[in-house]
Amino acid sequence: MYPRRKRQKNLQKLGDVLQKTLKRFKISGNSIDQNIWNAWNQAVGPQIAAKTRPEKLRRNTLFVKVSTSIWMHQLQFMKQEIMDKINKILGREMIKNLHFSIGEIPPPPTLKDEGNFTFPDQYHLSERDRKVIEESSISVPDKELGDILKRVMTKEIIRRRMRENPKAHGK
Repeated sequence: MYPRRKRQKNLQKLGDVLQKTLKRFKISGNSIDQNIWNAWNQAVGPQIAAKTRPEKLRRNTLFVKVSTSIWMHQLQFMKQEIMDKINKILGREMIKNLHFSIGEIPPPPTLKDEGNFTFPDQYHLSERDRKVIEESSISVPDKELGDILKRVMTKEIIRRRMRENPKAHGK
């Protein structure tokens, strides 16, 4: 028989720890995969993409902000067609529902060449960036979650640097 573990005081939920870490480094915890973002833009085209913004993916539902109620109403009629296109682009049935809500649509996280934007993983991080990322992810006990945090932080740092100085990154 195993000895009973003592109940630890001050336990925190892993989601809360991750959210605090992301917030500390000013990284949005609601970001979605760049592949889904690109698939959305390709599926709906530039006119609709300019008035919408995919926000998060939860349980196969893609949550999308829409600029006006008129656009939201119109997109309701196109829901199935959009989901089919996105899933075809992604090569699997990843999106089973779309949820639209009205909200402010900030400019997309792109450089001047909007159509060809992807997060360039080939850009190198500084030694300081690597150290910050490593120190943050090492505090996460779950290895898979730590790896996810590393990828999110890496992409966010690169995205910020590219926005601040696009010419330095070949754009």
